[in-house]
Amino acid sequence: MLDQRTIEIIKSTVPVLQVHGTTITTTFYGMLFENHPELLNIFNHANQRQGKQQTALSNAVLAAAVNIDQLSNILPVVKQIAEKHRALGVLPEHYPIVGETLLAAIQQVLGDAATPEIIDAWGEAYGVIADAFISVEVEKYREAAEASGGWAGFRNFVVNQKVKESEFITSFYLSPQDGGAISSYLPGQYITLRVKPEGEKYTHIRHYSLSTAPGQPYYRITVKREDEADNKPAGVVSTYLHKSVDVGTVLEVSAPAGEFTLDQSIDIPVVLISGGVGLTPLVSMLETLASEQPERKVTYIHAAINGKLHALKGLVEDLVQSQSQLTTYVCYESPNEGDTYDKPGYIDLPWLQKIADPNADFYFCGPTPFMKAIYKALLEWKVPEERIHFEFFGPAGSLTE
Repeated sequence: MLDQRTIEIIKSTVPVLQVHGTTITTTFYGMLFENHPELLNIFNHANQRQGKQQTALSNAVLAAAVNIDQLSNILPVVKQIAEKHRALGVLPEHYPIVGETLLAAIQQVLGDAATPEIIDAWGEAYGVIADAFISVEVEKYREAAEASGGWAGFRNFVVNQKVKESEFITSFYLSPQDGGAISSYLPGQYITLRVKPEGEKYTHIRHYSLSTAPGQPYYRITVKREDEADNKPAGVVSTYLHKSVDVGTVLEVSAPAGEFTLDQSIDIPVVLISGGVGLTPLVSMLETLASEQPERKVTYIHAAINGKLHALKGLVEDLVQSQSQLTTYVCYESPNEGDTYDKPGYIDLPWLQKIADPNADFYFCGPTPFMKAIYKALLEWKVPEERIHFEFFGPAGSLTE
């Protein structure tokens, strides 16, 4: 435990972190990869280039400082990050490297303002926080390895089907190369792929939501090809999967993980809202609800640019035909001639209020601007926070900025 003086010093740095947090974390990652380039085999390079990881770490450090006297307040965030760390292969021996580099970055950015007292206090605080992460992650590694069909680290899977779902989205069906059983999962969770495309110096690791209900002898992921656009480089892994991976390709996969999961302990209505490829975890939830809670009222709302870019549409339509409690709606931003849809443009609160139950459990996923709009609408509708659930693809961000 930290003494009161250390807590006071950490809390005194909150205003500084609010101003310089992202600069500190940007400096941190630069130092980290310069001194330990092998860690580039773990970190998402695209998130680094786009500044997403730096912002996410800055927010995490700030939250730790604010709650340093009540670290239990950030336990949900610790668990969420620990899920991703386990899936990526982050190990206890990585934490001292990170701690040493973070303190060096604080000193470099703050200069003389980073007094020995402040650095010592943050050193102590980091040790406590690191221990919390390590203990949670050790347990998650154990759970993954000891689960029925589970395994530790990465396991080889073979692509046995590759199905084009829309112009830019393709599903990959993955079966274990060893022919053994596989871990089950909760609807909404993801698996993690580790690949090394030709010409790449380092391995690349990505999380992909499982897009079908659990219980199959395979995993299915549904991936959007991220092409170069608006000065944003093409996605290394998504491009590799679409263009270079075929039936028979072997991929390295870590066991299912994730905190964005369907609550099946209740039977209140459910509203699922997806944007673009954000439908992947929600389709898993939808299939699960249809098979395991067929009497539960479900409303599924999907937004896409147009019908040409609408993936898994036939699957959802088939579920509607078989489930009287399931209602679906489609919103197309720029519909093509001949498209069948319920609303042009964007999902908005007036439309939501016509088609959804305000007393439902709400789950949504999609591009960040889409999620910000949905989150704002639900808050305006006075939906309680405890009935609002969402998932970021990539580092956690904010829906209120």
